[in-house]
Amino acid sequence: MRIEFWSDIVCPYCGLMDHRLRQALDRFPHGDQVQVIHRSFQLHPDLPREGVSQRELIKMVGAPATTVDQVLRPIERAAEAEGLTPYHAVDRTLGPTDLAHELLAYATDQGRGSEIWTAMFRAHFGQARKFWTLAEVLDFAAEVGLDRAGAAEALRSRRYRTRVAADQREAQRLGARGAPFLVFDGRFAVPGAVGADDLLAVIAQAWADSHPTPQPLPVVGGAEGLCTPDGCAAPDHAM
Repeated sequence: MRIEFWSDIVCPYCGLMDHRLRQALDRFPHGDQVQVIHRSFQLHPDLPREGVSQRELIKMVGAPATTVDQVLRPIERAAEAEGLTPYHAVDRTLGPTDLAHELLAYATDQGRGSEIWTAMFRAHFGQARKFWTLAEVLDFAAEVGLDRAGAAEALRSRRYRTRVAADQREAQRLGARGAPFLVFDGRFAVPGAVGADDLLAVIAQAWADSHPTPQPLPVVGGAEGLCTPDGCAAPDHAM
């Protein structure tokens, strides 16, 4: 079974969903048979490379002034209740994540995609790390054990730019208007964040649909007898 998970590294709901997805799969009996594929969805590609504060961004996009207290602080409290602490949804800087996504695509080709996505979420929301410039992204690559020279070549050549853009187009084709956006085995889509219990229920439903339980065939009467490992018997009417 396959779960495709579109997200952006600066999306606080995405970081929370990454954690919840891991929790749900730990609880799912067939979790080791589920492949999670992370895909890119950039929310603010036009932000300045030096970044802006979360409060500045709220003003830039014309969001309500109540966003901090009514949306972001509750995300922080939910994260803390679920074991993610600290979790900086407010006191942080946001910037363009194109280079971060290209590094994540490179990490996926190195067989470490899911691990590095989680590490980047933890670094951004746990430490308020910035991932907007080439230097910032390459420093992180070295810290998590990726080959810095290989990562530098990948980012300078921009050879993953097309893949990152294709991820976003595919999400939009499937109906995504933002992130997180999850697709389960190509059968169900979950737009936005949901709780771990609801996530587990969707995983179980998608698994059941793609792994139907064999049902016994209808029984037709009139047989003359039956042999089993315990012996043969004639039908009752012949006794």
